[in-house]
Amino acid sequence: MSTVIEQSVQARMVASAPRMETLPAVLSYDRRDPFAVRMAFPAPATLEGTEVFWEFSRELLSAGLDARAGIGDVRVRPFGYDRTVLEFHAAEGIAMVHVRTADLRRFLRRVEELVPAGHESRFLDLDRSLTHLLGGPC
Repeated sequence: MSTVIEQSVQARMVASAPRMETLPAVLSYDRRDPFAVRMAFPAPATLEGTEVFWEFSRELLSAGLDARAGIGDVRVRPFGYDRTVLEFHAAEGIAMVHVRTADLRRFLRRVEELVPAGHESRFLDLDRSLTHLLGGPC
């Protein structure tokens, strides 16, 4: 059984102009880091011109599908009937993207099948994490 889930989604970048640019993004989840979800944006969609990754909690993503969630660099909230807004706050500014809620729910169902909510700690490799934190070889 694979320990990584990846799912492509279409994100719509909210800009000051009236139109929203559609860009591909990839959601990923790795059972070895069971509390985190990652979202990658391709180089052409970023100010730096390099691929950008945001990492945030699986719980934040799940909670944000039904109500505002998050107070830090990543915030998630429902938008209308079928969209969810993800806000990414950085020193350079705020990026807001809309993603179909159904796509996010499908991703979270797959994550739940791999690692049920509430059982994440069973999949932590504490020895490896501690070695990494202390600067030793992983």
